[in-house]
Amino acid sequence: MKIFFIFIAIFMLKSIAYAHGISEADKLAMIEGGNLRYIWLGATHMLSGYDHLLFLFGVVFFLTSTKDIVKFVTVFTIGHSITLIFATYMKITANYYLIDAVIAISVIYKAFDNNKGFPNYLGVKSPNLLLMVLIFGLIHGFGLSTRLQQLPLAEQSGDMLLNIISFNLGVEFGQIFALIFMLIALNIWRKRASFERLSRVANHLLMFLGFMLLLMQLHGYLHTTYEEEFGFNKDEHAHIHIEQEAKVLKNSSHDSIY
Repeated sequence: MKIFFIFIAIFMLKSIAYAHGISEADKLAMIEGGNLRYIWLGATHMLSGYDHLLFLFGVVFFLTSTKDIVKFVTVFTIGHSITLIFATYMKITANYYLIDAVIAISVIYKAFDNNKGFPNYLGVKSPNLLLMVLIFGLIHGFGLSTRLQQLPLAEQSGDMLLNIISFNLGVEFGQIFALIFMLIALNIWRKRASFERLSRVANHLLMFLGFMLLLMQLHGYLHTTYEEEFGFNKDEHAHIHIEQEAKVLKNSSHDSIY
């Protein structure tokens, strides 16, 4: 059982670390690809963007009416569309690890809010949820923009804008696809007695995943910003982590035998 949880932890850490990466294959495909490729990349990028999906899951977790779901998802969509398109077109960028760290904080925030953390632990009224979803939507969009700017966007401003909008359209398709499965799963779970009993635990788990995301992004920021201070380059850094993971698995296997 111990080694099972270690495998799960390693898988989660690797998945989180590379969830938003733009691969070299994607970059090459975009050079000769058209708008459909940007739509496809946007959709797959959102579906592999665990931080965006976890936040969205937290937003809809307790929403039961179609009106509320549409309202909050629309506000989130408007927020991330504004910064994705504007920041990319104007070439406004920042360290993507730090932006993704703030996105991780948004996951923690929503789970904390779902468990009524503000009145129960801080003794204050929860901030306006619609406004907070809009603010975090803007941040999520900026995070998407920092990754999109790694692609070879077109030289002509008109073509570049069309590529950006195509990517954003793909993001929305991916979001809708993921949202459908989230709502189906939540609707089935709400009909069971375990929802009332475990909903608080589920949001604690969501908060934990947010903390894991935050640690991973801060870890990436430190290693890329202060690379010289660690005494090895990025390739050596990845190799060291693989060796450490192998060592943990070896020790766990040895412990399980005895």
